[in-house]
Amino acid sequence: MVDIVTAVYRGGALYPLQPLDLQESEEVRIQVLHERPSADPDGAALRALVAAGLITPPPGRSSVPAISEAKRLQLAKKLGSQPGKPVSEIIIEERGEL
Repeated sequence: MVDIVTAVYRGGALYPLQPLDLQESEEVRIQVLHERPSADPDGAALRALVAAGLITPPPGRSSVPAISEAKRLQLAKKLGSQPGKPVSEIIIEERGEL
């Protein structure tokens, strides 16, 4: 089970800002994600996904280099030229009537 909680660090201890569903003396693993603003937009997106509980952050940064804008456009054109319906239309159909 993964719970993401916000805590405050004071006097050498972490104090959660909401109650935790833990048993007395239960051992847990803690991963510290700083809430400080970052100039790194990828870091901001990562923090938002973690806060929403959608992902668990990786232990380190990815070693995969980002692709160039030209390569991204080339891949987008290639994907867009594939036969069949766009994914957005398939999703709308699967959801059914609203």
